[in-house]
Amino acid sequence: MPGTEARSPKDTDFIDLSAELGRDPLLIQASGGNTSVKEDGLLWVKASGKELARAHDEPIFVPVDFAGVRAAIDRDESDPATPHVVGSTSLRPSIETTLHALLPHRVVVHVHSVNTLAWTTREDGPARIGEAMDGLAWAWVPYRRPGLPLTRMVQEVLDEDTDILVLQNHGLVIGGDGAGEVDTRLREAERRLLVPPRPTSGPGAGLSASSDESDEYAPAQAAVVHALGTDPDCFRKARGGALYPDHVVFLGPEAPIAERGRSWDEARDDYRARHREPPQYLIVEGEGVLLRRDHNFGVAEMLECQAEVLARVGADVSLRYLTDTEVAELMNWDAETYRKTLNR
Repeated sequence: MPGTEARSPKDTDFIDLSAELGRDPLLIQASGGNTSVKEDGLLWVKASGKELARAHDEPIFVPVDFAGVRAAIDRDESDPATPHVVGSTSLRPSIETTLHALLPHRVVVHVHSVNTLAWTTREDGPARIGEAMDGLAWAWVPYRRPGLPLTRMVQEVLDEDTDILVLQNHGLVIGGDGAGEVDTRLREAERRLLVPPRPTSGPGAGLSASSDESDEYAPAQAAVVHALGTDPDCFRKARGGALYPDHVVFLGPEAPIAERGRSWDEARDDYRARHREPPQYLIVEGEGVLLRRDHNFGVAEMLECQAEVLARVGADVSLRYLTDTEVAELMNWDAETYRKTLNR
């Protein structure tokens, strides 16, 4: 098959766009998000666990046989992507490969936009987004676990004119004939969904003082992260649960919290007793957020994403958290377990 010896797609505009998106933390965090391009019978898709920001620096795309993946989707195979990787590679195609294969567009991007998450995690998200996206070729996609379940749900709502998918509790998917068209559509969707964040404060004095004595934890570097502890509404919503898949993957199913009047080391020990490992971070009520000095990949970026999302949600807004069943699906899913092992 043509192109099987290449380790990157030929479309340099696509690679440029992928890297640009990966460098924008309001669109992509850690190894989240993915992009794809269809060339010469191949679907080049970002590899699981790789960072889009590295698109110029290393081979991060995996070629799969496009027709083979589509046929495997139609046969309802449990893994429609991996058996159709072309050539020899240690990389594994993105969890969302079937979604990219399903869409007819030549170029597809999937981002975890902070602005979109601020809308799609709302209980009234479908109605409110409908107002903002009026006139665009878009569709609302109810939440399903990433991978084949999400692809099946997209099949139900997709029509031949749809260029933009708004994924409940997840993000945006944009398709087009080329990188430029996709970028234009993405920027227009972002313009319409833009929500300015409310001002937040940095860490409290008590957080820095208590962490000075610890070799284990230190205050988060990004000032906005501390809103999870210092902003009363952000704190209340943060303790409510997980709002999107990558939150569960990188931050776990529940927030480790030290309530006002409770020491952070007591909160740490309580979390460790329940989960058999110390927390990667601690939200300290009224003070901010502490990060383990040896925290895992993606934790700091995902906390920043969470704070940015919650700073864009009004105090009177009800949120749709992932259910216990939805969280369990993510925690026990082999594909996400694999992605986490790559990023430790």
